[in-house]
Formats: sequence, C-alpha cells, structure tokens
Amino acid sequence: MQANIPKTTLKRVVIVGGGFAGLRLASDLPKKVFQVVLLDKNNFHQFQPLLYQVATAGLEPSSIAFPFRKVFSRRRDFHIRLTEVISVDKEHRKLETTIGDISYDYLVLATGATSNFFGNRDIEKFSLPMKSIQEALQLRNHLFQRFEDALIASDKEELSLFLNIVIVGGGPTGVEVSGTLAEMKKYILPKDFPDMDFSELHIYLIEGSDRLLPSMSSDSSLQARRCLEKMGVEVMTQTLVEHYDGRYVTLNNGHKIPSKTMIWAAGVKGSIIEGVPREQITHGQRLRVNEFNTVHGYEDVFAIGDVAHMVTSDYPNGHPQMAQPAIQQGRLLAKNLVRMQKGLPLLPFTYKDLGSMATIGRNKAVAELPGYHFHGFFAWVIWLVVHLKSILGVRNKFLVLINWIWNYITYDLSLRLIIKNDKKLD
Repeated sequence: MQANIPKTTLKRVVIVGGGFAGLRLASDLPKKVFQVVLLDKNNFHQFQPLLYQVATAGLEPSSIAFPFRKVFSRRRDFHIRLTEVISVDKEHRKLETTIGDISYDYLVLATGATSNFFGNRDIEKFSLPMKSIQEALQLRNHLFQRFEDALIASDKEELSLFLNIVIVGGGPTGVEVSGTLAEMKKYILPKDFPDMDFSELHIYLIEGSDRLLPSMSSDSSLQARRCLEKMGVEVMTQTLVEHYDGRYVTLNNGHKIPSKTMIWAAGVKGSIIEGVPREQITHGQRLRVNEFNTVHGYEDVFAIGDVAHMVTSDYPNGHPQMAQPAIQQGRLLAKNLVRMQKGLPLLPFTYKDLGSMATIGRNKAVAELPGYHFHGFFAWVIWLVVHLKSILGVRNKFLVLINWIWNYITYDLSLRLIIKNDKKLD
C-alpha cells in the first residue's frame, strides 16, 4: 500500500525525524526546488536540553514543544506524516512505514538517539530514562508519587526506598537533574510536605569515569562537583551500576543503594532503521557517513545529527551528539542537495565548535566557549540566554522566560502535578 502523498515533478526528499538536524534541513531547503516529506512519530519538535525541567516540574511540556505544521504552515511543497518507519528498501528506493510505502529520490535519516542501557535488560526495565517529553512526564509523575508514598511509609527501610534518588550518568543531563533536585529538596519540598523530614532525602550521582562532565575541561568538572557536593548531592565517580531490580541499585564496588527511583542518563545510542546495511553501523549504533553525510554504500541516502558517525582528524570517534553538530549538518546538507540538483561538487562538513555548558543550579553553571571558560553566575546567565534563544516560537520563549523569572523570585511553580493513567504506578 502506498502512503497518500501528492505526486509532483519535483525531486522528493524524505526526512525521517524532526529533531534539531531534521528540522534545520527541512527549514533550509528552498521552496519549489524539492518536494519535502517529514516523517516523525510526533507532530512536534521537542527542545531536548530542557526536558529535565519538565521532569522536575520547572516547565510545562508545551513550553519546549513546537508543532511542525506551524513551522511549515506556508509551504505547499511540504508534507508531514505521523508514522513510524519500519524499514528501508534500497533497491526500490522506498520506505516501509505504518501508513504505507513512501518512495524517495533522496532519503535523510535524522532519527536521533535513544537511551543506551548497554544490554542490561533489568536496568532498561526498571530505570527512568529522559529522552522525550513522554518520558519526562513519566519521571515527573514518578518523583512526586514517591514523595506522597514516603508520607505513609511504615518503617525507615521503606522510607529510604522512596526518598533515595539515584541519577546514573555525570554528563550535562545528570548534573542538571541532580542540581535541580537538590534545590527542590531545600526550597520547595519542605513547603509542600511540612510534615516530612527531608534530611532523609538522599541524591546520588553516579559516573563511570573519573570525573563529572567528561566532555568538558577538568576545571569545569571540578567546579560542577564542588557545587553539587555543597548542595548535598552525593557524587560517586569511577563507579558503575551493575544491576537494578526496581528496589536496590547494585554498584560495581558491591555497595547497594535502596531506591525505587533510578534516573538513567548514562549514554545514548543511534536510532537505526531496519534495511540499512549492518556493516555500516558502528560504535554507539551510529551510521558511518563520509564528509558529505552520505551513508557509505549509498548515493542517495544521508544521515545527519546524533545517528551519523563521521570520522575526522579532530573527531576520530565522531562528532559529539549535541544540538550544534546536528544543526550544522542539517544546514550544510540543504546546500548540498541543491548543489546535487545543479551538478555542482558537494561541500565537505567542518564542525564549528560553539562551546558547551551545563547549569548546576540557581546562579551556578559552567560554560566553555571558544577561547573562554566561565563558571558561576556569569556562566549561568550565558546558559539562560543561549537556551532561551534556541527555543522555537515567540510564545514558547515568553512562557519559558516568565516561568524562569517567577521561579527565581518565588522559589515556586505550580506544576507539581501527578497525572495518572490506567497503568498503576508500582
């Protein structure tokens, strides 16, 4: 069965995934040159760097999501379909999807990345990842349900299960979640639960390498650790989680932490579609691409963003799986597709590192820009400005800014809701 997409004389570019890479490519492709088809299982773009604030009740989901149809409302050569791609048929140049087959002239895989549990099925089953708005809301429900459960705990052992929070992964997400929870423990939760002793709430941050923020400088790592420990977070480096059964986190040193809340931020892997040659899948389940983002073995299939693995002298392990490489690859591929149409040589990709940053808490952050390193209040302001600027939509920017200002002044937001579904929280 063929999916219902209008036929045209224009070459069809099918983009799978509306994350940073796919959205930038789709936005930059010129009008009336290609027929563009964007496939995604959601009808919105989500701003992933702020998912942790949704998970900790700092922002509403709608503040960091923007509908695709609003972005492209004036494009008549642009088609959006909500579907999941099942496989790629290279020979017939088509995709098998849940809404039917979709043919392509050029296929762009911008499927992004998902949580990497490193083959541990129990951790995958019981831990709480945070790679989508749905997962962030699930985490929010879980956290606040556990605080309610703690009120009626029958003994200290049961109380520790509810009030011990374990975050696995000391990258930016793990650091940001840990800092936010530490501030909630100090400023917010005692007001919501005046009859509970939150000195019993313990936040553990576990990192396998020898320092936090391993992708940043040692100075930034040290500053982040000092701040978190001062805020009461128990940081464990050079420590791995070996097992989790939903009640006890077992570490590689034999130590067990009783906890019904383990947040998984320890790694990602590319989201691969069936039909792509297995030999082109490399470390981190990413697709090997050349300097033009063409998947090896294909002439008309490209991969951009987190799923693309491009080896260069500066990045022998591929580019970092962050927003900026994805945006820059999407922007260049839009130019190269036009050049292909005109018979011009393609331009190779060169990543321009604009820096990296992580917020730790109120007035606390680390920021590394080309040639400059900052920490403390100034780094925190830089983090705020950069993220606010990157959010799609004037309304969303305004909502996020208002929420941040209100939270800064009052130490409070009225978003601590438990939205239950038919599946009972265990």
